[in-house]
Amino acid sequence: MPLYVEMHPVIGAINIGFPLAVAANGRTALAATPRHINDMIEELIFTNPGERVNRPDFGGGMYQVIFAPNSVELQATVHFTLLAALQQYLGDLIEVASLDVEVVEENFTLLIAYRVLRTSERQTVRFGPFGS
Repeated sequence: MPLYVEMHPVIGAINIGFPLAVAANGRTALAATPRHINDMIEELIFTNPGERVNRPDFGGGMYQVIFAPNSVELQATVHFTLLAALQQYLGDLIEVASLDVEVVEENFTLLIAYRVLRTSERQTVRFGPFGS
């Protein structure tokens, strides 16, 4: 069954799968657009600011937060930091409908609901639980 591959409307790029892998045909594995957008969200959330060359402010910094003591302030910081990062770096592809930081005891989970701008398709992605 062939994989549906959609070219990026502006730059004409294909959607390379994440993590990088080799497909059965020996070429770079590709991802369908909905999966590719989820992959980009995951990369953004788990990249620490300063980790990417020439983009020192890129990233959501979740690895810095995972082992921090849970608090209301931490929840608010995670919410606003990730919402700003999603709007700044993926704002041309998605519109974030909601970003919820769910807390259960010492663990928290991220639930992101968004709409793909090009197709108006609604998606939800969950990350977690994280905690000490």
